[in-house]
Amino acid sequence: MMEEYLRQLIAIEFTDKKEIYTGFLIDYSDDWILLRNNPVDYILDGFVILRNKNIEGVHRDQDLAFTEKVIRLKGLKTNSEDIIPIKDLATIVNFITNKYGIFQIAKKSSKSAYLGKLIELNDEELTIDFLDTKGQFGGELSFNPEKIRVIEFDTDYINSLKLVIPEEK
Repeated sequence: MMEEYLRQLIAIEFTDKKEIYTGFLIDYSDDWILLRNNPVDYILDGFVILRNKNIEGVHRDQDLAFTEKVIRLKGLKTNSEDIIPIKDLATIVNFITNKYGIFQIAKKSSKSAYLGKLIELNDEELTIDFLDTKGQFGGELSFNPEKIRVIEFDTDYINSLKLVIPEEK
């Protein structure tokens, strides 16, 4: 089902989340979906990786086709450099850590998302050094890896905060 949408702008809805994710489908696996994120209008902002779970529907309509056309006319492309390995959580998080440093994770509820850099990941927990809204690291936060539903990276928000993170001595 996903194959037909590769490199197209799609919307993904979940049975247990209110928000709809929109983006260019870059890659997918049994467990994860990688999108070039289209949060609003004709803007691409970073990447979002969604756990392939409780998906109600994947669709593409005339509005999305139009938005895709505008984005392409603006010269924004998705290319093979955007592909990251999405085999499993460890592969994803380690790749993002090495290439981008900071990422954001969210659980089922979209009320809060957590920014940070990886400290440790094992079968029981994912531990990050939490990055606050002022670009300060604020200590360890741990999550059950099974509960992580969304991973975002290379967004304007994250990249902006990375500019003010104090250099490590």
